[in-house]
Amino acid sequence: MNKAYDRQRTIQMVFFICASALLLKAAQLQLFDDSFRKRADATTIEKLTVYPPRGLVFDRKERLIINNEATYDLMVTYSQVDFAHMNVAKFCNILGITEKDFKQYLTKDWRSGKYSKSVPFVFLKKLSYLTYSLLQESLYEFPGFFVQVRNIRGYPYSVGAHVLGYINEVDPRDIERGKGIYESGDYIGSAGIELKYESILRGKKGSTSLLKDNLGRIVGKYKNGAFDTLARAGSDLVSSIDIDLQAYGEYLMQHKTGSIVAIEPSTGQILCMISGPSYDPNLLTMNQGRGQIFSQLLTDPLKPFFDRTVMAKYPPGSIFKTVVSLIGMQLGTLHPESGFSCGGGYFYAGRLYKCHHSGHLSNVVDALAYSCNTYYMTEYRNIIDHLGFSTPQKGLDAFNVYMKQFGFGSPLGIDYPNESGGGFPTSAYYDKLYPKNLGGWRSPTIMSCGIGQGELQLTTLQMANLAACIANNGYWIAPHLAKSFKDGSPIPAIYSQRNVVQIDRNYFDYVREGMLQCVARGTARIANVPGIEICGKTGTSQNPHGDDHSVFFAFAPKNDPKIAIAVYVENAGWGASYAAPIAGLMIEKYLRDSISSDRKGLETKMANSNLIEKVLKNRAEAKIQASRPAPPRDTLPSTHDVPSDVPDKSEEEPVGGKATGKTPKGK
Repeated sequence: MNKAYDRQRTIQMVFFICASALLLKAAQLQLFDDSFRKRADATTIEKLTVYPPRGLVFDRKERLIINNEATYDLMVTYSQVDFAHMNVAKFCNILGITEKDFKQYLTKDWRSGKYSKSVPFVFLKKLSYLTYSLLQESLYEFPGFFVQVRNIRGYPYSVGAHVLGYINEVDPRDIERGKGIYESGDYIGSAGIELKYESILRGKKGSTSLLKDNLGRIVGKYKNGAFDTLARAGSDLVSSIDIDLQAYGEYLMQHKTGSIVAIEPSTGQILCMISGPSYDPNLLTMNQGRGQIFSQLLTDPLKPFFDRTVMAKYPPGSIFKTVVSLIGMQLGTLHPESGFSCGGGYFYAGRLYKCHHSGHLSNVVDALAYSCNTYYMTEYRNIIDHLGFSTPQKGLDAFNVYMKQFGFGSPLGIDYPNESGGGFPTSAYYDKLYPKNLGGWRSPTIMSCGIGQGELQLTTLQMANLAACIANNGYWIAPHLAKSFKDGSPIPAIYSQRNVVQIDRNYFDYVREGMLQCVARGTARIANVPGIEICGKTGTSQNPHGDDHSVFFAFAPKNDPKIAIAVYVENAGWGASYAAPIAGLMIEKYLRDSISSDRKGLETKMANSNLIEKVLKNRAEAKIQASRPAPPRDTLPSTHDVPSDVPDKSEEEPVGGKATGKTPKGK
């Protein structure tokens, strides 16, 4: 009896355990695990993404400079394709593909789980409008295929490739960084304004849910669109760019390498950013053939993707003499009204570092106007030695306090990607380079920095910002490209804050006057525009690997400046050869909207000058030099470290005749 009872209890327990297990599994499937519900929904509900239009971009006068253009992706649902009756030859002929391509585009790894035969996927991207039109007429003949409309970018003015940027299809890293914002097939800003303001321009995606029958055919909206979400368009951006000035600068810089940056001094708004060589931004719209064009640009030896406005670091040359003047006056080592006699060069330790200027200078205004190297090598040494000849570290540290205030050595904070901070040498750097046990260093070791050479490096953006700072009598606002947002969003506060240089305002008056006289009667006369008071300074940045670089920065008009500009033309020689005339033309174009008839010849000369062959030759020579072992560095600057400033030969010849031998060239 007990055995029968025990057996009954055992059977009951088994049934109870099995029933409990089944009950728990049913609860898991129905209450806790929604994977089966999702799988069922996937066979009955098709969720399509609705892509928002990206925000438009306007120039400072609200002219449209980046717009949206429709592009067409051909989608397919594999299970709905009628292979038995489909006219594959006609289909391929419309699309311009082969039947082999047709089979390849439809073949997917169904086992991977990435694709489903009942879920649409992209068959062919970026159909042209003509192909789309032809396909629409016959699309009813090809069940399973449909077109999804998306927006790509267009550039009505075909200029500004670097500053405006472009969009790309997201890669796995973008998707990971986006944390759910992006999915495969989405587009993202990849350069310029498109990248920096991606979060504002991209908008927000929406979705629509469609109901399918048991054969996978669309029969209507799921629950009358109750679960649909609207796409939200990106915000429109009004940039600070003047598109006419941008186009004119690119016209003048064609067939040249270098950069131009122009800023409105009172606001810090950037008027143009030009990096040469450039390209038509419409070449990189998301159309077929883009990949090949991208590869060609990427492998171009002139590196058109390299943005020289913020990424290239250059010795500024003699435009840096303005900084030496200001710091020297503030520290009390330079007396602005004191006279100075130049004997044609700077003598030290039995060596002559020649200068194109010779004669008496009445004051600092003359020194800037005629760009006397002897004057500024002397003054830079005075600054470095003013706390003791044997302790140059103290003098250089005092000098560098003001360097930081000018924004040198670190990024200025522009709303633009990939900004370099340039660099300037510190006492710690020189202590490491010239150890005390090997003699150390003194002011003569680094005096080439006083004329903008040596280890000093600035970006073109920093040079233009320096011009804006001098125009403002001692303050600058972080350069920026965003002027306003059409949805009313505020511009970041950093772009309204003044960065003040702790130098007496009166000293800026001397430098401004010196720059005015430089254009009126000095080395930059070629930049003069009748009726406009232009304050500027030429520079010739020595290039140890070939021809020197032409440099010029300026602001205008002198009173109530509207534009500050820096021009850097690689391997173009003296500052007055190319940089100064290009800047003068840019200033005239911006302030007057046209070029006077008597300056049209200069305009044509600048636009038609082709320096590309010279640039490529210089680069080839640089590669050869780089392959040779470096010579030991002298503790004193050589003539190679100390280029002079001489004007264009057509404007002025160096006093005492042409330089010969190793005499440095200049502005």
